[in-house]
Amino acid sequence: MARKGRFLSVPYGGYRQAAVPPIDDDLQRVGPGTPGGEYLRRFWHPVAQSVRLDDRPIALRILGEDLVLFRDRSGRLGLLHRHCTHRGTSLEYGKVEARGLRCCYHGWLYDIDGTLLEAPAEPVSSPYVGKLCQGAYPVIERHGLAFAYMGPPEMKPPLPAFDIIDQAGMVVGHGEPTITGNVKPCNWLQIMDNVVDQVHEPFLHARISGVQFRDKTGREVTELLDLGEPEWFETPIGILCEEARWVGDSVWIRSMEYICPNIALVCQTPVLPPVYADGADEIASLPLICRWRVPVDDETTTEFAYIFYPRQGVNDYLSNAIPGTRSNYGDRPYEERQRYPGDYDAQVSQRPIARHANEHLASSDKGVAMMRRMLRDGIETAARGADPKGLIRATGEVATHANETVKRWPKGRTEAENCAILKAAMRAVFERSSQGSPAAAMRRGELPPLAIQPLLS
Repeated sequence: MARKGRFLSVPYGGYRQAAVPPIDDDLQRVGPGTPGGEYLRRFWHPVAQSVRLDDRPIALRILGEDLVLFRDRSGRLGLLHRHCTHRGTSLEYGKVEARGLRCCYHGWLYDIDGTLLEAPAEPVSSPYVGKLCQGAYPVIERHGLAFAYMGPPEMKPPLPAFDIIDQAGMVVGHGEPTITGNVKPCNWLQIMDNVVDQVHEPFLHARISGVQFRDKTGREVTELLDLGEPEWFETPIGILCEEARWVGDSVWIRSMEYICPNIALVCQTPVLPPVYADGADEIASLPLICRWRVPVDDETTTEFAYIFYPRQGVNDYLSNAIPGTRSNYGDRPYEERQRYPGDYDAQVSQRPIARHANEHLASSDKGVAMMRRMLRDGIETAARGADPKGLIRATGEVATHANETVKRWPKGRTEAENCAILKAAMRAVFERSSQGSPAAAMRRGELPPLAIQPLLS
């Protein structure tokens, strides 16, 4: 655990804090044998877009391990340690065959589970063939991504099927997904911190850089300039992070969901001002993005995401039609990034590995503190050999909670009443999502109306 840095209370005191403290080894190290690395290895992670798999293997680095991913000619996926167990040649130069991957140096052939099938230069009596194994991990292909499990084989859970993605690979109500990948030169945890930090939005995405987001009609979401009321609710699989604010005579509750250990569900910005259907006083929608942050090593992270958009519509997120969507990437000119910084700049500039001991978490960082405690509990649980929070062994759909809700509701007479209404609205959204999956309810057309009034005293 990181030690707390010195509380500096004197001007021009840089000399007293010139030394950079060590990193938080438990949370920020991801390699084999590290507490955090062993914890992360208990979950499935996307490691590549399956469209990249052709007649050549792909060299990967995941959780500090050098690997190769391939699809053999019979269609099976394999994930092997990169260096051949014979003489160490990289299998990224291997030949994909009908059954397995053959090393280019001496022709040793490995099955997808690592079993040595052939060693052509060795005698029939070789003690290796059929007995020696190259390191390997199980891989499952789902909806265009290759997912790998790199933990203890005897503790392998099923690959979770989140309800936000149905069997056809579509998010309910939004249409076909687009898969993206992105690499950031920093530790995975400082990217995940962003998920449970709603308070950064009115600053980073509005007041500092100008309003970076528009609604479906192209209108700037100037409501983000105002500080909302944040709240955080623990769920069976992570944390539901909500922020409520007023839009005229309506309450807007925007939610994001953190799913252990490294998944974020991000809701889209609704049409503002709200456009209600005839006779309705509520608008609800599901997340726009399901994103994984997968550690490459301690100082690099790959993001994999399903980004959903209307079946016959334009993917605004990828086409840059929505300002701010490129704020998550580092391919903008440096001067532009200085003048209009985004998520990428805020996350990467914390150093390749942020120093928690130098931080001073405040009341608005409640979500960050919750998530880090949840991770520490998960690390300790995994170390005991038990299943950490978020690891699901039941088969079938896994219920998620994130949804965007706008409800017509008059303001109170005082600021205290307005604050109470916003807090009650967030609690109501959480309670409704806890009673059943919003995604499943929308699929059935049965999402119950949001009841705020009974929660007010």
